Amino acid sequence: MREKLIHVYINRPPGNSFTNFLDRINPREKTTFQLEKQLTRNPIMEISMCFSSTMDDEYEKLKRRLNPPRVVIDNDSCKNATVIRVDSANKHGILLQVVQFLTDLNLIIIKAYISSDGGWFMDVFNVTDQDGNKITDQEVLDYIQKSLGPESCFTSSMGSVGVKPTVDRTVIELTGSDRPGLLSEVSAVLTHLKCNIVGAEVWTHNTRAAAVMHVTDRDTNSPITDLETLSRIKQLLCHVLKGSSSSSWRGAKTAVSHEQTTHTARRLHQMMFDDRDYERASGGSNVTAASEDERRRLTVEVVNWYDKDYSVVTIRSKDRSKLLFDTVCTLTDMQYVVFHANIDAEGPEAFQEYYIRHLDGSPVNSDAERQRLVLCLEAAIERRVSEGLKLELCTADRVGLLSDVTRIFRENSLTVTRAEVTTKDGKAVNTFYVQDASGYPVDSKTIESIRQVIGQTILKVKGGPGESSKVPAQESPSRFLFGGLFKSRSLANLGLVRSYS
Repeated sequence: MREKLIHVYINRPPGNSFTNFLDRINPREKTTFQLEKQLTRNPIMEISMCFSSTMDDEYEKLKRRLNPPRVVIDNDSCKNATVIRVDSANKHGILLQVVQFLTDLNLIIIKAYISSDGGWFMDVFNVTDQDGNKITDQEVLDYIQKSLGPESCFTSSMGSVGVKPTVDRTVIELTGSDRPGLLSEVSAVLTHLKCNIVGAEVWTHNTRAAAVMHVTDRDTNSPITDLETLSRIKQLLCHVLKGSSSSSWRGAKTAVSHEQTTHTARRLHQMMFDDRDYERASGGSNVTAASEDERRRLTVEVVNWYDKDYSVVTIRSKDRSKLLFDTVCTLTDMQYVVFHANIDAEGPEAFQEYYIRHLDGSPVNSDAERQRLVLCLEAAIERRVSEGLKLELCTADRVGLLSDVTRIFRENSLTVTRAEVTTKDGKAVNTFYVQDASGYPVDSKTIESIRQVIGQTILKVKGGPGESSKVPAQESPSRFLFGGLFKSRSLANLGLVRSYS
């Protein structure tokens, strides 16, 4: 394991105050220090700190104790939002940590002012709840104060902030070419292999698809540990991702692990970035997850401010949930440092302005890098655009549920553009964004027939005309075609994976 040698020069205080300071250090932290020289009359003393990379967190904890973060929550100064001020010692990625935390609380950031020039991080966020109201719930306010303040556990590596432990499940990561029915095929294979899908998030963009799925063994409800089974899962899923076409200019990737170390949304951004979804396939149709209207409203500009050695990134787009997280996540993972930023998303349009540099302090160096940065930010914003009709399924969970539901979508010529699958206390809450596979608007009659098969109270249309329309329940011919398939728990009755087994 690589070791670090850091030389720290500090002024020796008078008397025994420095010794007293060392005595106040937590014993675990004190072990990271090796005093190479005794205190002498020289006012400058050299301390060598020799510790392995596993002790980085201990050093961060010490640094945090010496410079504790300060959080002020103000519900009086702004008429329409709660103001959260965060001051702390600066480090790369801390902005992403704070934005990710606020986003995971389902708070809407309507304004933000960011400054982290030098060694200090000072940010102001104006936030509301999902209904546009101030945050008045005292439990939520106390949780924000505790999570971002001096007592927080925000000392973990920035990749793991917001990550839920996955010791009780197996994590599967998938990347490959998107096509109609892909989620149906993947979930059918996992069901055939006796896997229960307890959680999943699926994104599609620019003919590519990425998914993070959490599965357990169907019989034991525990993580899958058998190496032969894990190997077979990877093999069959990779086969599904590749499909029947050999013309794809990018391949398929499958990874299986027993723990998740990165926030799911951030991991999906990383996977699609590594898959180069921001590049347009030569001769392709340039299909994206964003509608033409969304793309016309999206502009990204990067210019250099040579007097200050900043690159200034300006983004104008339609506002949506989690937009700020997607942008900051991409800048951070591309190894850019945000020194200043101004965010305004009070109306239907969002304005974002960032003053950035590389980690080494240099601005964007070339036109090629500038163009790549523009494409990557456009892709980050487009990936989570809610393209398609939103459907929400809520019912008792069971093995094969996702396979059955997506099979019905597929048989009705619907393709899933984005999905989020959650399971808690035996209850499944799944959200799907669906489109007609041929590119036409989704037929309301198709949706109604699907709802009759699955259940009017189980599958609901959210945020669309169908949510409020009162359609009388009628017997649909498709009910006899799909009704038995949905109720069946046997993959053999579905006949989906015969070619993969």
